Amino acid sequence: MATTKATTVAQYLAQLPAERRAALARVRSVIRKHLPRGYRESMSWGMIAYEVPLSRHPKTYNGRPLLYAALAAQKGYSTLHLMPVYGNAALARRLKEGFKKAGKKLDMGKACIRFHRAEDLALDAVGKAVASTPLKRFIGYAASRRKR
Repeated sequence: MATTKATTVAQYLAQLPAERRAALARVRSVIRKHLPRGYRESMSWGMIAYEVPLSRHPKTYNGRPLLYAALAAQKGYSTLHLMPVYGNAALARRLKEGFKKAGKKLDMGKACIRFHRAEDLALDAVGKAVASTPLKRFIGYAASRRKR
């Protein structure tokens, strides 16, 4: 599912086949368990998004909330976007080491991990990456990048 008209997470999950819904629900559970206080879950960019509310950081480059993490079902696979990993070499290295230690193959771009089943992921490493960046620090990082 590359595009969706779902406006709520429940609608989004309900339109997925059972196996894909179960995989995303399991990864979503890990994200929600480890998500630092202040981020908001919503539907944005056609994905389940974990964002910085505009009330906390309204001056974004596109007027939309800053994306911290996201989860989506694509046509042939699912994706997990971990924005705190992008541009943070130490965090990216820890994530890669976590996958290696768990015996999992990491299929990742700069911040996007592709997977078919939740079992493909090193969920402990994902949880640690999600928990890595408190809201205030993420806002500060985004603001400093914007000034460049």
